[in-house]
Amino acid sequence: MCAREVHAPIQQACVFISHHIPLAERVYNLTYTGSLIPHHGYGQCQFSAEEQLRQWETQPGFYSVLLNIVNNHMLDVNVRWLAVLYFKNGIDRYWRRVAPHALSEEEKTSLRAGLITNFNEPVNQIATQIAVLIAKVARLDCPRHWPELIPILLESVKGQDSLQQQRALLTFYHVTKTLASKCLAPDRRLFQELASSIYSFACSLWSHHTDCFLQQIYAREEGPALSSLERTLLSLKVLRKLTVHGFPEPQKNMELMGFLNAVFERLKQFLECCRQVGPESPCREKLEKTIILYTKVLLDFLEQHPCAFIPHIQRSLEFAVSYVFTPAGEGLVFERFIVQCMNLIKMILKNDAYKPNKNIEDSKPESLEAHRFKTAFFTHPTLTEIGRRLVSHYFLLTPEELVMWEEDPESFAVEETGGDSWKYSLRPCTEVLFLDIFHNYSQTLTPVLLEMVQNLQGPTNVEDSVQLLMKDAVYNAVGLAAYELFDNVDFDQWFKNQLLGELQVSHHRYKLIRRRVIWLIGQWISVKFKPDLRPLLYQVILTLMQDPDLVVRIETATTLKLTVDDFEFRTEQFLPYLESIFGLLFQLLQQVTECDTKMQVLHVISCVIERVYIQIRPYVGCLVQYLPLLWKQSEEHNMLRCAILTTLIHLVKGLGAESKNLYPFLLPVIQLSTDVSQPPHVYLLEDGLELWLVTLENSPALTPELLRIFQNMPALLELSSENLRTCFQIVNAYMYLSPTEFLQSYAEPLCRSFCDLLKDITNEGQVQVLKVVEIALKVSPVLAPHMFHPLLPAVFRGILDGERYPVVMATYLGIIGRVLLQNSSFFSSFLSQMASECSQEMEQLLGSLIEMWVDRMDNITQPERRKLSSLALLSLLPSDNGVIQDKFCGIINITVEALHDVMTEDSETGTYKDCMLMSHLEEPKLSDDEEPPTEQDKRKKLLALEDPVHAVSLQQVVYEKLKTQQSMMGDQGFSLLMETVDTELVRQLQEFLQV
Repeated sequence: MCAREVHAPIQQACVFISHHIPLAERVYNLTYTGSLIPHHGYGQCQFSAEEQLRQWETQPGFYSVLLNIVNNHMLDVNVRWLAVLYFKNGIDRYWRRVAPHALSEEEKTSLRAGLITNFNEPVNQIATQIAVLIAKVARLDCPRHWPELIPILLESVKGQDSLQQQRALLTFYHVTKTLASKCLAPDRRLFQELASSIYSFACSLWSHHTDCFLQQIYAREEGPALSSLERTLLSLKVLRKLTVHGFPEPQKNMELMGFLNAVFERLKQFLECCRQVGPESPCREKLEKTIILYTKVLLDFLEQHPCAFIPHIQRSLEFAVSYVFTPAGEGLVFERFIVQCMNLIKMILKNDAYKPNKNIEDSKPESLEAHRFKTAFFTHPTLTEIGRRLVSHYFLLTPEELVMWEEDPESFAVEETGGDSWKYSLRPCTEVLFLDIFHNYSQTLTPVLLEMVQNLQGPTNVEDSVQLLMKDAVYNAVGLAAYELFDNVDFDQWFKNQLLGELQVSHHRYKLIRRRVIWLIGQWISVKFKPDLRPLLYQVILTLMQDPDLVVRIETATTLKLTVDDFEFRTEQFLPYLESIFGLLFQLLQQVTECDTKMQVLHVISCVIERVYIQIRPYVGCLVQYLPLLWKQSEEHNMLRCAILTTLIHLVKGLGAESKNLYPFLLPVIQLSTDVSQPPHVYLLEDGLELWLVTLENSPALTPELLRIFQNMPALLELSSENLRTCFQIVNAYMYLSPTEFLQSYAEPLCRSFCDLLKDITNEGQVQVLKVVEIALKVSPVLAPHMFHPLLPAVFRGILDGERYPVVMATYLGIIGRVLLQNSSFFSSFLSQMASECSQEMEQLLGSLIEMWVDRMDNITQPERRKLSSLALLSLLPSDNGVIQDKFCGIINITVEALHDVMTEDSETGTYKDCMLMSHLEEPKLSDDEEPPTEQDKRKKLLALEDPVHAVSLQQVVYEKLKTQQSMMGDQGFSLLMETVDTELVRQLQEFLQV
């Protein structure tokens, strides 16, 4: 097969191949020509080309042809691009020896040789893909099957040809990066051997290109300087991987430690170079990238080798602080560099290896040394300057942020500051650093911050924008450090005497302070805020929810959530404001347009509904009418739909039985969210299942539409995912709601699903499945045994075989106990079936069952199940069956144990009473914090009233059964029967039965 034979089909298959390229590659690809592949004009040939490529890719020689196409610079760049990507993706599928249709060793040898024949690719993007491709092969074959790779790369890097040198260096970097990422111990050792052998060369290469760049840039030779800078960047990337991952004890390598020292000098040179070249220089972007890469070397080394980094702590702190917190950095630093320097300070502060033990004598010498470095550096003047500058300089809202506030208030209000954003963004980075420094040195910094607060007491002139920004920054610091300032700030007094007055200044420029103060209150609400002040705060929130500024309103809503979600929230304090505040929240939800903002407001609404519970019912009409429209509008925004689902969950709980009025909207939402054939289920399933469950729990009656949704369940059970427990709860809820109708409609597919689940599931999972069956038997003792008949033989055999897991055995006995007690005719036919299958007599099998039951009674821990076991076995009495009489002692044994569990003695009369009996008159008394019972709770109560476990007295049943048995056998026969029982058991039984 020659290149010409596949050239045209590959060109025809461009669209197909592009579908196999990860999206990121396709986007990256567009940077080359804007649109590498025309997406029209292929027609039917696309399918034939696709099939042709599928056939070719497993044939010997296919990847050799692709390599020829890649290396043929005369071919169309689109074809070469797709060929290299097809080749690269094929490495994962066919390069390993054990892979189906694996490449032969001969072809792989040829391909490896061809990949490093020359480094002269003219197209940057293709060159990068070739480098990544070589690295993928190196990950599998280097050095054992490809020992020549590294020597050839090093030789090519030394070459004089500029293009060849750059491409070889690019490949060298990708190979190093890939080999450094391998985690197995043998691979780590191989990489360390490689690092030791090439580290000196890598250092000299980096140093050479760096010197060349500096000479050229100061000589104003910008073209050559840019080329040298690219090589500097690549060689530094190689050094970073070798330094961080190549040495198990880097402190013993003097050359490595020397390189780390040189990093500081080079950083200073490159920062000064930034000042010289200016922002318009073609080198500027790569200059900043190189500076950031230097800081990454320090950060990565500190993270991976904290002890080896100790000698560099002093210099790192001096370097970072001088550039970020003193005039030395003015005009030199840029935002990403500031972030990296702050992260360096933060990592040194927080590193556990640098903290001595409380008992100094038990501390490691390294920890003590690091602690001495930190203590010597973080003096009172240094800390004071850092603290003041963080607040007064870095906490100030920037002109860009103020413009965003005016032009895009929603983006400003919900700007992402959580997660790892502190690693990359300046504002969260400064705030996190402030918190860490304040936490470590609160005694020094608390007076500094309190002085700054004192200097800003009283209202600020609305015309003084500098003071407004400073007050915003200081209040921000006080909010962030709330927990540290607990003993130093009387927040309640400050709130009444200062902050309330600030919130009443209505001037539009004072919105900065109104927004910051309401945020500040939210930070302190769970730290120190008297419950008596809550009504005053609700009045403030009510006022600010009507503020002319959208950012202030959004921030107020966030503080409302923190307030109602607090431990000391009291519903009765909030109720007078509920209607007005809820109406304003709904208005805000309608006013905002961005998905993130709507989600944020919905979370506030959900929280309010959750906390006030049924008190929300009179006020949700507007929200109920709006949510269907919002759901429709959010079709392309699954995270917003998740927020809507959460709101609906709390709404249904709050509405209780009245939620049936939501069904025209609610049920289609549940249907879509839990349908695994619909793409959105990936995002919506967990919340959709929760909504489905609470809908059932609060449903007053089963509707055909609600029953129809269960068609989604078999596929969900088949997933066997982490949502399985919720699925079982949903099944249970249907059975409580309408057992007969539900079981008649879905018991058969449900039983099949359960049978499949039980084949491959943990013991805990088995128990969850069988508990559902147990509930089915409880709610429908006549119908359920027939419906779940296919499951029962395995349960029965599990008991006879002596199931060794106690919880599983207890569940088995609970199921058989239910059948025996509440459907004796079915049990008799089932026992006959099992006897036939086991080739035993029914009586013999029943005897074995009773014997195992007695033996494993201790596996049953719940009193309800222990009473059930006793009632079930007592249901066999009276009997003249020899086997049952033979096991009479065991039945009495279980009965006495159960009596001990359920009988309580009346201290006044000395008589015993069954504590599990329930009365129709019993209604639980709810405290103010307790939620009223759901419809399902009521159904469970009614079911319990009919359940023999709660409806009949075990004491009475025992008495009647023994009395009837005595009548059947006569006094003498009965006495002989009772003699088979241990005398102590008889004594205890008589004590329980005395009237």
